[in-house]
Amino acid sequence: MTVRALAFLTPGNFPDDDPHTGLEATLQLFEYGEKLGFDGAWIRQRHLEHGVGSAAVFLAAAGQRTTRLQLGTAVIPIGYESPFRLAEDLSMADVLSRGRLQVGFSAGTPPHADLIGDLVFDGDWRSFDLSYNRIARLRDNLRGEFIGGPGTVIHSPGNVQRPRLQPHSKGLVDRLWYGGGSLRSVRWAASAGLNLLAGNIVSGEHTDDFVTAQLAHIDEYRAIIGSPARIAVGRVIVPLDSADSNTRQRYLRYAESRRERTRGPHGERRTLFAPDVIGTSDEIVDRLRADAAVQAVDELRLELPYEFDRAEYEQILHDVVHSVAPALGWSPAQQRHE
Repeated sequence: MTVRALAFLTPGNFPDDDPHTGLEATLQLFEYGEKLGFDGAWIRQRHLEHGVGSAAVFLAAAGQRTTRLQLGTAVIPIGYESPFRLAEDLSMADVLSRGRLQVGFSAGTPPHADLIGDLVFDGDWRSFDLSYNRIARLRDNLRGEFIGGPGTVIHSPGNVQRPRLQPHSKGLVDRLWYGGGSLRSVRWAASAGLNLLAGNIVSGEHTDDFVTAQLAHIDEYRAIIGSPARIAVGRVIVPLDSADSNTRQRYLRYAESRRERTRGPHGERRTLFAPDVIGTSDEIVDRLRADAAVQAVDELRLELPYEFDRAEYEQILHDVVHSVAPALGWSPAQQRHE
């Protein structure tokens, strides 16, 4: 295995009474990740929670605080979004970052729809198309094709032009991702030409083993999309090396509290959860080398837990860069450039 690209995904938490402090800390974490040599930093988009409700806005800010880092979001629930208006926002943020956005999506009824569906939509949102087709429409908008017939123009002061989504960011359409956790979803992602985000939750359609299920998804995606195919596997990775004794115990308690969910499938969809990868750097490297799904790709995404603070996130990122990723064949961006 050789990790070619290393990124991290952070929740972007903030306190209810002081959102600026938390969001600023997350922006500083992006800056810290760039200095360490990470290839990418990703933010979760979350509604009604103490997190980032608009990934496009956050990534536009992150683009002004970094110069090289790929800026991702995993994932935007497409159900709440206008395929045209979101495409405008993402294209604007991509232009401002000089082409560094990596945008992940999910389809279906979005979280908390019973609470805010009526606030987002005019009309009965339950009758709206919340399927993969909504993502396909956004993808098509990003292609920058002209709107209207060959003779259609719009007039603005000092300018006459053919109308299309503006600003047009060439290349963004090739940096769209889908969070695939089932055979059906990875088949659609491949057929739609989207890159594949393989996280730590999957549907165990034909197996009770998480890695077996995820590896089947990766194989199915590759069989359809052909080569080259961009696939990023995500794992919760928490090194203990440079953590103090109290923090180590906190990490271990966290892992233990989540262990039960990994023992078998849950619910009608047979949801399977990946075990968290916590231990010394040597132990983590051994576990990642034994993970067939991780071994099958060359892009690794470190998923940071929701419950930790900025200092703990920085310790985790530091240990991964210095002690874990190099053993998997990765080198910091600055070193590769030199």
